[in-house]
Formats: sequence, structure tokens, C-alpha cells
Amino acid sequence: MSRKITKVLLLDNVDPAAKEILEKNGVQAELCKEKFSSDALIAKLQGFDAMVVRSATKVTAQVIEGCPNLKIIGRAGVGVDNIDIKAATRNGVVVMNTPGGNTISAAEHTCTLICCLARNVPGADAHVKSGKWDRKAFMGHELYGKTLGIVGLGRIGLEVGLRMRSFGMKTIGYDPIVSPEAAREQDVEWMELEKLWPQVDYITVHTPLIPQTRGLVNAKVFQACKPGVRVINCARGGIVDEDDLLSALESGTCGGAGLDVFVDEPVTNTKLANHKNVVACPHIGASTKEGQARCGREMAEQFVDFSNGKSFFGVLNAPALSAAASPEGAAWTQLATGLANILRKCAKGSTKYSVAVTTSGNCLQKMGRAVKAAVCQGLVEGPKANLVNSVPLAEELGVEVSINHKNSEFTLLSLKVTSEVCNFKLDGSVVDGKPALVAVDGESLASPLVIGQNMLLCKSACAQGKIGEVVNVLSAQKVAVKALSATNVWMIVMTSSQVDTGSLQGTVDMIVQA
Repeated sequence: MSRKITKVLLLDNVDPAAKEILEKNGVQAELCKEKFSSDALIAKLQGFDAMVVRSATKVTAQVIEGCPNLKIIGRAGVGVDNIDIKAATRNGVVVMNTPGGNTISAAEHTCTLICCLARNVPGADAHVKSGKWDRKAFMGHELYGKTLGIVGLGRIGLEVGLRMRSFGMKTIGYDPIVSPEAAREQDVEWMELEKLWPQVDYITVHTPLIPQTRGLVNAKVFQACKPGVRVINCARGGIVDEDDLLSALESGTCGGAGLDVFVDEPVTNTKLANHKNVVACPHIGASTKEGQARCGREMAEQFVDFSNGKSFFGVLNAPALSAAASPEGAAWTQLATGLANILRKCAKGSTKYSVAVTTSGNCLQKMGRAVKAAVCQGLVEGPKANLVNSVPLAEELGVEVSINHKNSEFTLLSLKVTSEVCNFKLDGSVVDGKPALVAVDGESLASPLVIGQNMLLCKSACAQGKIGEVVNVLSAQKVAVKALSATNVWMIVMTSSQVDTGSLQGTVDMIVQA
């Protein structure tokens, strides 16, 4: 896919540093503070091939599908729930975030809410400003010796743990993709949630909002915790069930909550936000000058690296791009696409077919997702298919693609197609840095043929005996033979231009032009 970015729209008060970095690297950028409706945003984006948003702008499927020139959507921050990633992927649009840009800001804000809950700071402040002075009404507790449960041990969760240990808190945590050993290296004791809940005095959540985390902290959890447990949510509204939280606050099961995020923003659950034991903020966890400047700079730098093919850091929906970034990776993905393109033409006319992909050798061991995306790109006809959207597009066509890896001293890529009209296998490798066909149906070619345009595959009972006839037919069409290799039953010819394959009917049994 073309990665070159020429013009970027910067929305949601993205830091001006982003514009400076982009323009310094030859990319036009426009800062826009206007809030757009979907239709107005679509109209505005027609002249841009990239956009950067924070959390205010909703990049819906309607917006993505209405902007055919859009190549990349950047989120200057971590959460991307305001971007329809499925629609972006389906349309071949890259989605990128800045995973570390606002880490410090969000972690510090979480710690601030913990301290406010411990010492009733917001209520005491309002009390004094109203002209009152009742010290006994705001008795708090120390954080020293208390246990903090961190759900989500990513960058922010670990930074929170680091800071709260300086208060003398014990930190325990859970994350399904972090090992107990890795957590222990960060001074966090890893444990399953069922064991964590009864031990904690404070719960802080730092996970994305996905089906598995929606309502993660609920009535059942409050019943499992110590009476008076306190909850902090600076991640995403909905991770803590708001109705269950309110009930727990009213019953005293929950002693307090620090909420920076809500299910509906601006908040509509005023009964929860106004509860005397709730410290409520308007989603300001990342709202520091330093954090916003950092996110803007990092996103601009990531855009420049993406445009130059230097790095794909922060890309969320296209793992194949990173694997295909190196010259070696690019050659293998080109090979996968080229072989798959041949198979697609062989299977033309099939109502349904499957492709089994086998990778061999050390250099392909970690390229499985990239190879699958490249294969799917070759199986999907049309210029809109790329390494971002090829897998879902192939699935929509009903093409089944499986992939497995086997250890071998030889590096090889094998694709086998199975359908009602054909059933055969192609083997390829990278030869002198170029993608090449090395075998057909298990029969090795006398010499590898670099895969390119105008490749002709002919099948015959005695292919080598048909070489002269095929060359004569091509010569009559004024088509030059650039390279040729044959097995017992297959002849592969690289030609100077497309061939009228009808003229070869009767000469060979099967013809595929790729």
C-alpha cells in the first residue's frame, strides 16, 4: 500500500507542535478547532489523506467510508474507542495511537484521586469556602500500609503502582497478558481477580473498554471486597458498572469513588456524580500541557516515520506493515502476494476455495500474520486491497486461508489451493533479494523464476516437449519470452506482454496467466 502522507488535518486542539514537526518534514498540516458534524467532517476531509484526533471527534464508519483518500487516522492519546477500527480496517485505513504520550499525566491524576479520597480534600475545600470550619467532619485515613489493587498492568497502571508505593502502599495486580514474573519485576504481586478483590483497600482500573472489561467492577465484586473499598476509574466509562457503584456507595459497601470518566460524557448520571463520597472530574486525566504536547509531538513523529516507511510504531490494526517494513520482510510479503495472485487466477470460477499456507525456516517464524495478510491481498482482486484490509476482505469473499509454520533449515513459502476447479501447490523463496517461484506441485523448477507481471503457467502431460510449440505461438503474437523453466508437467514462461491464451488451446491442457 502507498504510505506517503501529504496533508494532515489536526482536530480537537491537538498541540501545535504536531503541525510544526509535520511541516518541517514536508507534510502539509492544518490545525482546526472547529467541531464538525459527520457530514461536515466528511466534506472537510476530502482534501486530506490523514487526520489526528483526541477524544472529542467521533470517527465513525460513515466518516471513514465517505473519505476514500484517507490513509491513516491518528489518536493523540491511548484510547481509540472514538474510532471505528473495524470500519477503518475494512477500508484499508491505518489506525495509530501514542501509547506512552499521556502515561505520566494519567498516572499522576489517578494518584491525585486516591489522595483526595483518603483525605476528603474536595469536600473539605467546599466546606471551608462556604464559611464553615468543622474539622471532625473530614476525618480521613492514611495510605500507608493499605493495599492497592491495579487491574491492568500496562504503562499507566505500573506508573501508578510506582508512585503509590512511595506512600507505603502494597501493590497487587492483574493483567491477562502480563506474567507473574514480569509483574514481580515491577514490584507488583500478580494474582487472579478472585484472590485480589478480598485483599484490596483501593481498586484502580487501567484497561481498554472491550466486551471483556465492560462492567468488570460490579455488584459481585463489591460483595467480594472489604467493606468500604474505594474505586478509581481514570480509564474508560463503563469498566465500573455505574448503577452497581451507586448502590454500593449508598449501602456503604463502597467507601468512595474517584471518577474521571463516565459511560455518558458529558455526564448524565448526576446522582452518581453528585454523591458525597464521589470525586468527579470531566475526563481530564490526560489534560496537562506536558501530556498534550508530548502526544502531539509523538503522533507527528510517528506519522513522519510511517510516511517514510521507517517505523510503524503505534499502528493498531495492521501488524503486517511492521513485519513488511524491512527489505527482507518486504520481499517475503511480495512473494506471498505474487503466489496468491496466481492461485486466485487458477481458482477463477470456483464458488468457494481454500488456501493452506505453510512457512518454513527461521526468518518466517514470526511473520505469520504478515504472510497471511499478504496472501489475502493476492487473493482479493482490485486495487483497494492492501495489507490492512486484505484479511477481512478475503473472509467476506468466503476464501478460507489457514497458516502454519514448520521448523526447517530451508526457508520456503508454500501455498496450496483447493477448489472444485483446481488443486495444486506453489512453492516460493526469496532469491538474491527477489521473490521467486521455485516449484509447482512439488516439482522443482530447473532455475527459480522471479515473480512479476506477465507470467504464464502451462500444464501438459509432457511440458518439456511442448516448449517449442508454445514459443512459436508466442512469437506469432510478437510476444517475447523473457525467461522460461519447465518441470515434467508444468511450463512457466515470463513474457514481455499479455498473451492471447486462446491461441494455446489444444497445445497445452491448462493455461493460467498471472
